[in-house]
Amino acid sequence: MYSFIKYVFAVLLLVSNVSAFGQASSTSALVQPFDTYRRQVLQEKLFVHTDQGFYLTGETMWFKVYYVDGSLHRPIDLSKVAYLELLDKEGKPVLQTKVSLRLNGGDGTLFLPSSVNSGTYRLRAYTNWMKNFSADYFFEKNVTIINPFRRLGLPLLRETATYSVDIFPEGGNLVQGIASDVAFKVADETGRGIAVRGWLLNAQNDTLARFASHTFGIGRFSFTPAANAVYRAVVMDEKGRSVTRPLPTIYPQGYVMHLEEAGPSQLKVTVKTNVPAPSVVYLFAHTRQVIDLAEARAIQQETTFLIDRKLLGEGVSHLTIFDAGRKPVCERLYFKRPAQPLGISLKTDRNSYASRTKVTLSANVQAAKTSQVSVSMAVYRLDSLASVDSGTILSSLWMTSDLPGYIESPEYYWQTETPEVREATDNLMLTHGWRRFRWEDVLKPSGSALTGPGFQFLPEVNGPIVEGQVTDPTTGKPVPNVMTYLSSPGKPIRLYVSRSDAAGRVRYEVQDFWGTKSLIAQTNPSDSTNKLTITNPFVARSSKVLMPELSVSESQGDQLLSRSVAMQVQSTYWGERAIQYMYPTVDSTAFYGKGNESYLLDAYTRFPRMEEVFREYVLGVMPRKKQDHFQLYVINEPYREIFNDLSLVMIDGVPVFDMDKVIEFSPLKIQKIDVVTNRYGIGPAVFNGIISLMTYKGDLAGFPLDPNLLKLEYDGLQLQREFYSPRYDTAKQLESRLPDGRTLLYWNPNLQTDANGHCLIEFFTSDQPGTYLIDVNALSKDGAAGSQRMMFDVKNTPK
Repeated sequence: MYSFIKYVFAVLLLVSNVSAFGQASSTSALVQPFDTYRRQVLQEKLFVHTDQGFYLTGETMWFKVYYVDGSLHRPIDLSKVAYLELLDKEGKPVLQTKVSLRLNGGDGTLFLPSSVNSGTYRLRAYTNWMKNFSADYFFEKNVTIINPFRRLGLPLLRETATYSVDIFPEGGNLVQGIASDVAFKVADETGRGIAVRGWLLNAQNDTLARFASHTFGIGRFSFTPAANAVYRAVVMDEKGRSVTRPLPTIYPQGYVMHLEEAGPSQLKVTVKTNVPAPSVVYLFAHTRQVIDLAEARAIQQETTFLIDRKLLGEGVSHLTIFDAGRKPVCERLYFKRPAQPLGISLKTDRNSYASRTKVTLSANVQAAKTSQVSVSMAVYRLDSLASVDSGTILSSLWMTSDLPGYIESPEYYWQTETPEVREATDNLMLTHGWRRFRWEDVLKPSGSALTGPGFQFLPEVNGPIVEGQVTDPTTGKPVPNVMTYLSSPGKPIRLYVSRSDAAGRVRYEVQDFWGTKSLIAQTNPSDSTNKLTITNPFVARSSKVLMPELSVSESQGDQLLSRSVAMQVQSTYWGERAIQYMYPTVDSTAFYGKGNESYLLDAYTRFPRMEEVFREYVLGVMPRKKQDHFQLYVINEPYREIFNDLSLVMIDGVPVFDMDKVIEFSPLKIQKIDVVTNRYGIGPAVFNGIISLMTYKGDLAGFPLDPNLLKLEYDGLQLQREFYSPRYDTAKQLESRLPDGRTLLYWNPNLQTDANGHCLIEFFTSDQPGTYLIDVNALSKDGAAGSQRMMFDVKNTPK
């Protein structure tokens, strides 16, 4: 939480330094509500570094989750859980897991079972807090999975063009009589850009403009719409297949904006309009919701704004034009490259290695000398199946996470900047206009802005939150003010209590929740007619993103067979050693601490009935019978009086309300009894003492629970696996007859550097020859991101 407070402080400092606020009286109506909204609506970002981008079923995907605030990209310590899932082309999850987050992020694994079909899948990651917003905010990347035990079923090639043609006027609208730049994007069914040439035609088939795509099917052209005219764009691919699309609606009146460079240090924004008697327009610019500038200009038909590039933040900036009524009328994006990305250098002791040979790698992270840094590294084999994984932490945080939809080859925009790359980048900004909010929400009247209670999903600041709902089984309507209990049989004893709110929702903030747990949820017997359900914590909705088709051909069968055999060899000979888990330290104390009285029943005379046990030596419990039913009361220790109301009775942490079942339960199955002889509060509930019975194995030992209870298996945080790789330090190890089929030689999600940002890494090659890629991502405490890659060769014959 301390790091989060520092983050808010830093953003406030940035806001106070905006130079354009000198004319603030005219722009404050925009600046103040925007700043209020930003402070109320924290944005989070995730980036997931996977060990590679191509897998076979039977292999394990290793990943590192970087977790930052959405504005400054600094690591924060707010949410403690990340949700990861693998989605198929229909957007349905095939694998899901939850990962513990810390200040330096989190890491985990996904085993890919043989039930997964071959195809391109989407890896998606988000936090509980991010579920309050559009799924477009979630981290996503494509991965390829091949099931070598099933036919590939590759898609048939189509002879007819099924392209999407999207047209984007700069600023948002086409207006009669005002010249506009118009961007376009042509893509196939998988989202990949198609190279095209095209023509802009009017209703009389006159050619008004000729154009061609620049990069990835994206380009632009310019023209001036006439009154009462209809236009269409015709595009043709390299095979002569054509597609026709009408242009967007042309408005008789409105505003048009145009952005262009005005020298090496300035940008010029030109605003034109044909509305009657315009008076003033406002330019508002922000980068990831950090305000860059806000200016006002008088306008009749045209006006210009000159922007000092230094005022704009690095990454994707939003430039919005407002009319005199402070209504947004135009908007476009601008990208500014980070001036100093995190510098990373890599150097191996050799360029080529024999099999089973030590590789010594020297890595140096420049910013680590002045700031703490988080580093992850993977070393894997490249071939025609596994190419270089697209997307790095640099391109993700500074570009693709702030753009909607599928971005083809994001690394293209990060190569050495040339006029061609600069033009392609600006075209990308024109075709991916998008923001993380709606201006309608920002500019709400005073007193109606979003507030904390308006968010359905809370940040999981201490660990997983299990959510549920209480409803009327007849009407399905939510039932408020119902006390509910959640427990997981076993040790340590944990109990969670929640009272349903006006929407019937209940929330349980669970602790030490690792691995799959058996959960039992229930209400008080007086509310047993209500229906209690536990909500799936994963998001059901999926953002609409096209995914490339599987790009593996039947001609690659030999390579698939080779890798499949290597995978099966590893599983057969190294399976037990390769699957090692790191178990977290868990507090073994029960939720109520140490009982005032504690009895190990094996130390006492064994009685045939629990009634005799309570009466003979459990001093703090008084069994009584009323109307032929047993009740158990706890003696209020300070006053040596019996509590008037019933106490909480549990078996292995599960509340029990039928004392007849407790009395009839065999004492030989009970190992220990704890008694809390004073009032105890937990959440909204206060109990008049606690009687806790524990079986030997913590599995209820066959206790007959109420059949109306809700019982389910629920996945907690995944246990961390240790990455295993064999060593060949000795002659005996080197001559081992165990085959080594590893194609992933090294994985470390938390690489440690010294005070100078340097670290030395050692690992051994396997029996698999080929070219290997070292892939590194890093993030500093100050929010600087960087990545680096290098290659080396492994050959069976030493050089």
